[in-house]
Amino acid sequence: MTTTSADVAIFPIPNCVNFPGVPCPLHVFEPRYRQMVKHCVEHDMLMGVCHTEKLLHANEKSQTIEEALNSNQSTYKPQGIFSAGLVQVLQELSDGRMMIQVDTSVRLRLDTEIQTLPFSIWRCEEVPDEAFDAEAELLLSQTQDKIMQRLLVLTHDNSQAQELLSGDYWRDMPAQAFSYAVAGLLQMPAELSQHLLEMTHPQQRLDEILGLLNQAGPVFGE
Repeated sequence: MTTTSADVAIFPIPNCVNFPGVPCPLHVFEPRYRQMVKHCVEHDMLMGVCHTEKLLHANEKSQTIEEALNSNQSTYKPQGIFSAGLVQVLQELSDGRMMIQVDTSVRLRLDTEIQTLPFSIWRCEEVPDEAFDAEAELLLSQTQDKIMQRLLVLTHDNSQAQELLSGDYWRDMPAQAFSYAVAGLLQMPAELSQHLLEMTHPQQRLDEILGLLNQAGPVFGE
């Protein structure tokens, strides 16, 4: 299977796991990351928003908003597998803060760091799903239907969720895309979300999600 490579600006955020096809809204205030956003927009560079492995440097000093806008905060080691996409600047405030959306479209793996400062850029390799045949696609569709039925049961007293789940967007979504989208819809611990992200077959993701829903039922994210 042929994979593609790309240079990607990395934005490590603790407990932030994103899935391809699920837009990621962010409030950006640190100088280095505001600079990174502008670089990505100007150069059509992908931004990878990823969960973290560990804290590298802590900024524990109490700061005012003005101080936070003019200094970089804690530094983290990013997870090796993450989602990335192009950046939209939705709003830039007078104090420099930015409201952005990362339109995640691809799952990548860190390969080689090619820039460290003022922000990190890595050469990354795509992590595609394994190929599957028509029989596997049928099983995917059947599992997708079971998940939708379970979600409708779990949200029976939530009219807004019922309306959302009954719409064309979810009903007509291909099962492979659904395996990412439904994971992004549910509120789960970051390590579990990362585990789902790293699975390389949509049937694995759907089976895991169905099992979670049958056990306790993760709630919808905010």
